[in-house]
Amino acid sequence: MAEKRDYYEILGLDKNADQKTIKKSYRKLAMKYHPDQNPDDKEAEAKFKELSEAYAVLSDNEKKQKYDQYGHAGMEGFTNEDIFRNVNFEDIFQGFSGQGGGFESIFDMFGFGGGSRRRQSPQRGSDILKDVTITLEEAATGIEKEIKIAHDVICPVCHGSKSEPGSNPENCKVCGGTGQVKEVTNTFLGQMVNVTTCRVCRGEGKIITDPCKKCHGKGKIKENTTINIKIPAGVEDGSRIVARGEGNAGGENAPNGDLYVLVNIKNHKDFQRNGADLYYDKQVSFVQASLGAKVEVPTINGALELNIPSGTQSESVFRLRNQGMPILHRGSKGNLYVTVKVVVPQKLSEKQKQLLVEFASISGEEIDKIEKGFFDKFRDAVNHK
Repeated sequence: MAEKRDYYEILGLDKNADQKTIKKSYRKLAMKYHPDQNPDDKEAEAKFKELSEAYAVLSDNEKKQKYDQYGHAGMEGFTNEDIFRNVNFEDIFQGFSGQGGGFESIFDMFGFGGGSRRRQSPQRGSDILKDVTITLEEAATGIEKEIKIAHDVICPVCHGSKSEPGSNPENCKVCGGTGQVKEVTNTFLGQMVNVTTCRVCRGEGKIITDPCKKCHGKGKIKENTTINIKIPAGVEDGSRIVARGEGNAGGENAPNGDLYVLVNIKNHKDFQRNGADLYYDKQVSFVQASLGAKVEVPTINGALELNIPSGTQSESVFRLRNQGMPILHRGSKGNLYVTVKVVVPQKLSEKQKQLLVEFASISGEEIDKIEKGFFDKFRDAVNHK
């Protein structure tokens, strides 16, 4: 299955577009690709469906917020009917001429008829977003974290019915118990049917006459819960972990929302991370770099000994295989890259200065006397400046 395109890209917008701009862009593009304007054109119909889905998400503030933060993953659990619920297409196309047929056909394209829908289906519970911060060491080994959340749960007294035990709700007289109100409007497009959620019963199809005293007729109560979340080894900063069904409770007989945990990894005092690879700067003296030495370097799993060959230049990079971070779900590891930084001494004794002058002389450099400029050039040469 092809990966879905970005909704903003589909509508030709940037992520800062306001609702007025989103609506205007959709209206323009949808009129161009609407099936009534392109009969028997499957490509235009597919384009129209893509545009309509993008608009249905971005025109709803709650869905737009989830999409902006999590992309298409934030829409998981939403059915087509959930996405298109309460989208007023008639308002968008009012005043435009066309071949008729009505924009109710949008609903039919996605597998549910706008005119034939009955009572609004119980809504899935909303998702919960939580942040958790871990160390790089914890990301390397994996860890189980306790996440404290306050979420909606089904009322233990009325069990979600919203009514006091022993009482029964009444059918809504406005919508006749369907939960929706149908309005027929004559436009240049022909007769259009607009189905909206009943404002009196809010789509429930029933009126609560004796609300539950425990939940005050909401069917849910707020409860504090601690949930254990397993964070796998190799997780990266900004990763999302989903705990299915741990979000807010849904409507009567509807599924719960999900808990999304955003993983933040603290900056490390020694390492920089790029994917599964780690980077570390190791300072060595001029003598060590010149003569060679064995030095200790930290790794994410403990210290190791690194052999510095004689004549090593500053900024030389050594690779320690499999000493990086675990690669998520693959059982292998990245590498640790150690960059050697040759440190030039800031303060020299007279003896040290004299020895360096002798070293320069042996190396073929003519120096009549020790000058500040010599040591500056010396530092520059060592550091390749």
